Amino acid sequence: MSGRQSFDPKLPGETGIVTFDFTSKLAAGETISTKVVAATVYSGVDASPSAIISGTASASGALVTQTVTAGTAGVIYELLCTITTSLSQTLQLAGLLAVTSMLP
Repeated sequence: MSGRQSFDPKLPGETGIVTFDFTSKLAAGETISTKVVAATVYSGVDASPSAIISGTASASGALVTQTVTAGTAGVIYELLCTITTSLSQTLQLAGLLAVTSMLP
């Protein structure tokens, strides 16, 4: 992995959007050709971590967004965004997303 970020925690009943910023990884004029976000459990227990991913990722410029929904309270998910670029690079960014029963 070439980078990791943290996302704001969410409640199990919330649906939101996480954003991966590839600005510093792309050359001038380079664009995102394909993108996919996968979810795994970083800590806690969830037999179906991929269920937190809703729909497909989208890209605008150097930003990739992914809708996330549901999840299990007490679990921290690792979301891994993999892109290929117009210059045939394969790049990744990872982020941690905590699902909690209460927000501070």
